[in-house]
Amino acid sequence: MATTTPNFGWSVPTSTDLVKDGATAIETLGDSIDASLLDLKGGTSGQVLAKNSNTDMDFIWVAQDDSNAIQNAIVDAKGDLIAATAADTPARLAVGTNGHVLTADSAEATGIKWAAPAGGGKVLQVVQATTSSVVTTTSTSYVTTGLSASITPSSASNKVLAFYVVNFGTTISDYFLRHTLFRGTVSGTNLASDGLGNMQASAANLRFNQSAQYLDSPNTTSATTYTVGFKVESTQTGTVSTGGAGTSTSVLILMEIAA
Repeated sequence: MATTTPNFGWSVPTSTDLVKDGATAIETLGDSIDASLLDLKGGTSGQVLAKNSNTDMDFIWVAQDDSNAIQNAIVDAKGDLIAATAADTPARLAVGTNGHVLTADSAEATGIKWAAPAGGGKVLQVVQATTSSVVTTTSTSYVTTGLSASITPSSASNKVLAFYVVNFGTTISDYFLRHTLFRGTVSGTNLASDGLGNMQASAANLRFNQSAQYLDSPNTTSATTYTVGFKVESTQTGTVSTGGAGTSTSVLILMEIAA
């Protein structure tokens, strides 16, 4: 008897044999083939054939979701990413915050993280409010000018830069006016307790405008309102009012500045 070449070495009759036992030779060859193909037998619906070792004809039936493959269950939310914590070790990186970018960071388990874009000082959004309403006061406590606006920071580390211009008018012949910015209403947080600006004059029936700016750190991602307030320095006869002649427009602009 000889053997097949070059692969499996199955027993076959030698062509030069004078006496051949054909039945025995066929049986021997069949048994060899049957034994070699044993690993191809079996399996269940949905399984796939995979190598079990580096040995020839050594196979195994496995589920299509192979334990050595990345599993579907590793991600469980829209935007999740698959990263690695070590060689041959996949892991889930949860989706980041809106506006954040993927950044390399060797201190993280996966070596990457979601973070706010680098380079602070960028203007992320702008909100503007205007009013032409007239508000009159003789109070030595701050009252609202009627000028307010709300902004929602995208990150608690970002700042809000506020600019405002308010038109005033007065019937007082000798007065001292202060104006400032509040976070919230005029009963909220006074961002400059001594005022962001003031005006003093000895003539009545003046019309003028006052402007100021302030960089605030609200430390929140909730909607935050800013209000411009004003007052007179001491009780006087006559009034100070916003709006001048009643047709002037006062403006408040809020800008979110990236940290």
